[in-house]
Parts: sequence; structure tokens; C-alpha cells
Amino acid sequence: MENLFDLTGKVALVTGASSGLGVQMAKALARAGAKLAICARRVEKLESVKAEIEALGAECYAHACDVTDIEQIKQCVADVEAHYGRIDILVNNAGTSGMGNAESQDTEQWRRILSTNLDGPYYMAREVARGMIERGYGKIVMLGSIHSTVGMAELPLSAYCASKGGILMLTKQLATEWAKYGITVNAIGPAYFPSEMTVSVIDDGDFLDVIKTRCPMGRPGRDGELDGALLYFASDASSYCTGQLLSVDGGWNAI
Repeated sequence: MENLFDLTGKVALVTGASSGLGVQMAKALARAGAKLAICARRVEKLESVKAEIEALGAECYAHACDVTDIEQIKQCVADVEAHYGRIDILVNNAGTSGMGNAESQDTEQWRRILSTNLDGPYYMAREVARGMIERGYGKIVMLGSIHSTVGMAELPLSAYCASKGGILMLTKQLATEWAKYGITVNAIGPAYFPSEMTVSVIDDGDFLDVIKTRCPMGRPGRDGELDGALLYFASDASSYCTGQLLSVDGGWNAI
């Protein structure tokens, strides 16, 4: 039987791949047979991740890139395409967070979060899509959130929620515009997973009580629980699926 999730020979670029979910997703793609390109700001961490991916038997190319800098994005995409010849899969994972009451939130914090979480994914998708359009094939996976669709009374997350809500509509519109070129654009909406960005929140006993109340499964996500959604959207298993957000949230959005 054909393995619809097989990525052998495909080239995947993962942003924000120096830690957390980016590392997990890069490894999942590598195990499925893809050649990896990973990028992030922290080059020293990228080199360590590169070694871990190569230990899985996959090719890996590491490139420094700050997704808030359009010129760095252009250079990264150009260098990855020069190295591998093309990019078949883009995982727009790079992101940041920050809390602040809406009425008093620092303007620079708002701009930083929107620049990283919304502007960066758009510019990266735009640059990668140009090559995909020429080749008539591409799989773009955005990282949304449960906060693409729901707010949070317990935490002041207006900027983060705005950025992830924007990712949902960006996903839908890019999917609509690029479907005719053989490109699918979908998003994964994780609930709270352990990562460098969420550790301080998840380790808080009071917030674990919030998760137990709001999430039917009563727990944060675990390592590897995003892999299935990622491989579905990155592979030809999702050939007739585009413009969708798949919530991986333990039932959070079901309530």
C-alpha cells in the first residue's frame, strides 16, 4: 500500500527550528524522509539541532535568519534553493509571545509580536511561494494556535491572539490565491505544549488548573503529538485539503 505520508526526496524548510516545537517538527519531517533546511536567529543552537537531524540519517542545512528582517528572509530562501535546488515544504513555525493588559500594553511589545508572528510568516511564505509557483507544487504549513479562534480570560494576550487570528485568515487567503498553482496552505492550532516559550506558564500550578478546566483531556500537549498533523499537511495525504486550521488541543475548542 502506498505510504501517503512519505516525504522521501522532498525538501522542507522549517523556521524557528533552534528549539521547542520547531526542533520536534524538523525531526518528524526528517524521519518521514525529507531533506531539511532549518533556520533561526540563534546559530549556535541551530548547529546542535543540525547534528541531531543528521544523526537520524537525514540531510540538514542550517541558516541564520531573523524572520522580522525581510532581507534576511530573502537571503535565506535564496541560499536554501541554491543548496537543494528547490523548497517543497515550508513550515512557518517561528514565533514569540508576551503578555500585557490591552489598555496599557507597551507599543513596542505589540509591534514585536505582530512582526514576528504575522509579518514574518507572510514574507517567508511570499518568498518561498515564488519558486513553488514556478514548479507547480508546494506545501505550506502555518503555526496558528488555539488562540487563532479563542481568547483567554486568565492571561492578557491581546497581541498574541491578534497575531494568531491573523495567521488563520492569512492561511485561508493564501490558500485561495495559490490553489491554482498546486500549492496547499494549511495551519496547525496547538494548545499549550512544553517549549522554551511556554515553560514559565505551563510550570505554574495555577495555570495547570486552568488547563484542567478548559481542556477536556486535562493536560498540556506532549512531545510528538503535533507530528501527525504536520505530516498530514506536509505530505500528499492532504492533496485536496487547503485553507484549513487543524486544532491539536485536547478538545479545548470543543467546549
